[in-house]
Amino acid sequence: MSASTASEDRPRRRRPYAPRIPIAERREQLLDAALAVIVSEGYDRVSIDAIAKRADVARSVVYGAFENLDALLTALLDRQQAHAFARLLETIPGTEDLGDPAAFAAETVRRMSAMLHEDPDTWRLILLPPGNMPTVVRDRIEADRERFRLRVEQWISLLLADRSAPGRDQRLDPQVLAHALVACAEHFGRLALTDPGKFDPPRLIGQVQVILGAIWPPTP
Repeated sequence: MSASTASEDRPRRRRPYAPRIPIAERREQLLDAALAVIVSEGYDRVSIDAIAKRADVARSVVYGAFENLDALLTALLDRQQAHAFARLLETIPGTEDLGDPAAFAAETVRRMSAMLHEDPDTWRLILLPPGNMPTVVRDRIEADRERFRLRVEQWISLLLADRSAPGRDQRLDPQVLAHALVACAEHFGRLALTDPGKFDPPRLIGQVQVILGAIWPPTP
């Protein structure tokens, strides 16, 4: 038997066959595959080929659902960050009772810890990005960070608005403090994802209560 005949007889590797499913369902499948690639291998390994392989479909199936990789990543951010930002805002307790800022902040830490535990993959995408993050991703994360910082600044401004409250130092700057608190939250969020046993929620909550209790004693 000649080499050419043997080559012809050898079965060819078939391309993945993707059964027809509704386009919305297909997009969700591909977004899940993209998220899995990013979480396990990083942004530098995400590509149309990698996503198609993870979803076990042909490249043409990916291009049939999304125009290009940027469009797919944008859709992934739309989905993940819409949920993440809504969940993040839920970590801020209602502002109807700000009489005890330390307790207020401690409750925020507790809710953030639960949020990270419930959806670690999304928060790895946001808090543990490598240096080669695509611009479209970086811009979206920065925009949401600023939206959240403004909410924190608003909360601090409300705390300082009552000038008659004892122990409220009016020299405190809401804008600067908001930047500091958000930076701390992100730092400890990264630790919670990479080394969860180092700073557990009870330890962090206890220190938040001590520090903010000293800065802002609760009103009688």
